[in-house]
Amino acid sequence: MLLVTYEAAGQQRPGAVVDHEVVDLGGVAHDMLALIDLGSAGLEQAQAAVQARAKVLPLADVVLQAPIPRPRQNIVCLGMNYAEHAYESNRSKGLPPSLPPHPVFFTKATTTVNRPDGIIPLNHGLTSQLDWEVELAFVIGRTGKDIPKAEALSYIFGYTIINDISARDLQSQHQQFFKGKSLDGSCPMGPWIVTADELPNASDLALKLRVNGTLMQDSRSSDLIFDIPTCLATLSQGQTVQAGDIVSTGTPSGVGMAHTPPISLQAGDVVEAEIERIGVLRNTVGQP
Repeated sequence: MLLVTYEAAGQQRPGAVVDHEVVDLGGVAHDMLALIDLGSAGLEQAQAAVQARAKVLPLADVVLQAPIPRPRQNIVCLGMNYAEHAYESNRSKGLPPSLPPHPVFFTKATTTVNRPDGIIPLNHGLTSQLDWEVELAFVIGRTGKDIPKAEALSYIFGYTIINDISARDLQSQHQQFFKGKSLDGSCPMGPWIVTADELPNASDLALKLRVNGTLMQDSRSSDLIFDIPTCLATLSQGQTVQAGDIVSTGTPSGVGMAHTPPISLQAGDVVEAEIERIGVLRNTVGQP
């Protein structure tokens, strides 16, 4: 299923997208997190609601929100998890090429979440180096700890797209990722969650990102340094991960800071993050 959070008549509700229509799932759960908490039983009820199609709205008549508009806790992200991006990051900092020996985790604040077609704030005067990063993200479907790598995929509820918008100058000023990655609206997400049963193998998907129609990033998830089972198994070592948590697996090469000279997002830029078998996440950069 393609699961969404949609807004109509001033209310946000969970739904499923079928043939350019949204089937309301408000009778199953009041929001996406509650649906995830129901586990397999919730997905069965959602599928039954899709088949019954008791309440259906044209997709064009609703506003899609991020699939999880307000996560319970920060979005967990992977840094430098594609080899070529790790190399380009080092080059941009004048460092020799190297790859991380272990997954590099950081987080984005819950207030960063932005909807499909939402405006990415430019934050003029605070940052002049706003950058893009297309990323494959997964949503955890059940709580666990010390998850074996061989069992990791069974903990995944589904997959979505994240654009990890980054203020590069703030990253440099604060000497870590969090502040430069956590400006309000800097985590566009969506347009939906593709449930894991619909995408049992996310290990070789095409990722692309375009700015004003120009292709900037073009890679495949098979190029991850640390694959999804490794990321989840490592994250859960000695640490409880919860149903509804979001993990974004890193971005490939082609970010703005790696260009010569560097490229930054400007007011009016249209950014399209696309992942094969999931869809396109489109956002516009706001005016100063």
